[in-house]
Amino acid sequence: MVVARPSRHPRTDPGQQVRFAASDDGVRIAWSAHGSGPPLVVVSCWLSHLQHDWQSPVWRHFLDDLGAISTLVRYDERGFGMSDWAVADFSLEPRLRDLEAVIESAGLERFALLGMSGGSVVALAYAARNPDRVTRLALYGSGSGRLRTFDPEALPEEETYRSMIRVGWAKEDPIFRRVFTSIYIPDADEPQMQWFDALQRMSTSPENAVSARIARQQTDVWDELPKIEAPTLILHAVGERATPFTAAVAAASRISNARMVPLESRNHILLADEPAWPVFMAEMTAFLEPDRRTLADSGEPGVESLSPRELDVIRAAAKGLANAEIAASLGLSIRTVERHLSNAYGKLGTSGKAARAGAVAEVIRRGLA
Repeated sequence: MVVARPSRHPRTDPGQQVRFAASDDGVRIAWSAHGSGPPLVVVSCWLSHLQHDWQSPVWRHFLDDLGAISTLVRYDERGFGMSDWAVADFSLEPRLRDLEAVIESAGLERFALLGMSGGSVVALAYAARNPDRVTRLALYGSGSGRLRTFDPEALPEEETYRSMIRVGWAKEDPIFRRVFTSIYIPDADEPQMQWFDALQRMSTSPENAVSARIARQQTDVWDELPKIEAPTLILHAVGERATPFTAAVAAASRISNARMVPLESRNHILLADEPAWPVFMAEMTAFLEPDRRTLADSGEPGVESLSPRELDVIRAAAKGLANAEIAASLGLSIRTVERHLSNAYGKLGTSGKAARAGAVAEVIRRGLA
């Protein structure tokens, strides 16, 4: 059975531009970047939608707060969100090549990685294999990286979950999807639960959801974990059910430079109003501070700290376009263009009447116009 994507096309955030990178097997991966500061690449969980997440009462604070401390690069995994849904292979190696395609498309050389939930295994493998590219590694809601096996008592439960996805994922009635919602965010209010019910149906097809779930369970990077050299921060909710806390502890025990931070929560996805969220952000802010200092001490104007959208605006300015013309060409409001220009001037160290000309000149000098 082929299930069409839901027809809803939610408005994207004004500061975000969705782009596409082609993986080596031809699958198109949707990615975006926003915010400012040192680059942080998010290898996200399977349930994501680059546009829809901006309207989310469950995810929006992740985008806002992490974008305030970094240039946040995120993407929809193969088979999910705005990336191609026609996918035959959800195993680790294609997922790694998807990440590599996004990194190349974003023009990143060195960056921090944040592996979230099911995306953590990809972040772990990438960090182990590319120590020269990853400045630091953060994990949230991570598994152990081991192959998951089911004993005779657990297997019927897992088979039931797979059957529920096949039967109920695409239905308008969310009764089957609500089971998964209750596991991921048990302390959510009803509007938050309804939004997450809808995200599951919007994010992918039942076939992809089952295939990706099985492929994740069959992935094993356990032997690669000791090869990780980057400073590693592992954050995990103590009381969550989707991924046991003990799994994250097991991963931490295999990484020599890892620090484990327990979060007092039952939610796999931390909600904005729970006490664990400011703890998460304080830890992430402090963890990224060395990258921020490196960027500030580089001695070069901060072209690398420009978000892709800010760079788009400066490039348009380099063509001689006025702000209104830039806004029309990029689908932004004039006020948003002015905000991006102001941010870019600050990062590039230009000010006054010559700020625009100085910013354009620096981007041209670096061969980025």
